Amino acid sequence: MIIVTGATGLLGRQIVERLLTRVPAAQVGVSVRDPGKARAFADQGVRVRHGDFADPGSLAHAFEGATQVLIVSIDALGDEAVRGHRAAIGAAVAAGARRVLYTSHMAAGASSRFQACRDHAATEEALRACGVPFTSLRNGFYAASAVRFLSQAMRSDQIVLPADGPVSWTAHEDLADAAAAVLADEGRIDGPTPPLTAARALTFDDIAGIAGDVSGRAVTRAVAPDDAFRRQLTEHGVPDEYAGHLIDIFVAARAGEFATVDPALAGLLGHEPTPLSSVVRKHLPGA
Repeated sequence: MIIVTGATGLLGRQIVERLLTRVPAAQVGVSVRDPGKARAFADQGVRVRHGDFADPGSLAHAFEGATQVLIVSIDALGDEAVRGHRAAIGAAVAAGARRVLYTSHMAAGASSRFQACRDHAATEEALRACGVPFTSLRNGFYAASAVRFLSQAMRSDQIVLPADGPVSWTAHEDLADAAAAVLADEGRIDGPTPPLTAARALTFDDIAGIAGDVSGRAVTRAVAPDDAFRRQLTEHGVPDEYAGHLIDIFVAARAGEFATVDPALAGLLGHEPTPLSSVVRKHLPGA
């Protein structure tokens, strides 16, 4: 029994969909906070159970009989994220899982300038100490984030964002395929994976060119000072702490934390990863 958490989220849902092309539905279970949202999986024969990282009792039931548990990182930062991940790791071990997997980040590290990457590093430390084999999927930076930045920044055909650096923007679909491949071949990768990235690292100067190609218009790139951009975010209702975390993405990018490219993802997929231009064209038609 392979258990996947967060299976109604953007990444978790796609992982389960792709896993079902590799293993029988009777061997797949999902742990979700709202089982009603996973009805489509239940209809296919997937075991659907309520599981909440804040409720260890629910995780014991959701993970029952698991041989592998894939913990999809939660949408939180700092202590809340690490505490939830640790609870899920502990529950997976208690359930008797032979392997615990986790969706980490290519730049996971205790000294990262981006809080989420420090959280991933702390979670990986918990995995190393959990006493059973683990796999940490060090995913490239989600291409969907670039699309969100692009959609919010386009004003009069101009992308106005803080100074950045090259980022290996990587498609959710590719990362879901890779996770499914690793789950279906237990033990294929032990410990942290190499960075699972797209084939190119791009700056927002490059992305402006992509947006221009997609829209058929001339799109330029302008740099906003960090402080001015943060004020703009808070003036539009973004909480100050969250605005700071967004700025830190650009700070970390300028330091080269997300610039690595690696062939490991292509090896798992059996083909080249999806380029960012295809993601932009699919999710932001007309830019």
